[in-house]
Amino acid sequence: MAVVDIHSAEHYRWGDQCDGWHFLQTDKLSVIREWMSPGTSEVKHYHERADQFFYIVSGRGTMEIGGEVLTIEEDQGLRVSPGIPHRISNRSERDLHFLVISAPQSRGDRIEIS
Repeated sequence: MAVVDIHSAEHYRWGDQCDGWHFLQTDKLSVIREWMSPGTSEVKHYHERADQFFYIVSGRGTMEIGGEVLTIEEDQGLRVSPGIPHRISNRSERDLHFLVISAPQSRGDRIEIS
């Protein structure tokens, strides 16, 4: 067992120069810490199997989900069920830090929507 943080976790880059860290990565469960600078967004997509929970650590996220646009504030979260198109953006002036918890893991399960 080991304590994990952004200095010890596997790091990756995604989207518009955003950062992610794999805190936990198994076939059944994944916990990712992500960072988005102001004005960044991911591509709209859905997952066939992964059930996800987005939890805002700091900042404010804008989630386009199932035809709605929702604001998620610090210390709030939102579930995204499999098959639901979604995209998180940082439309604020502050950095956005959040957790994405997926069961099972979402790697290889992402279908992008153009």
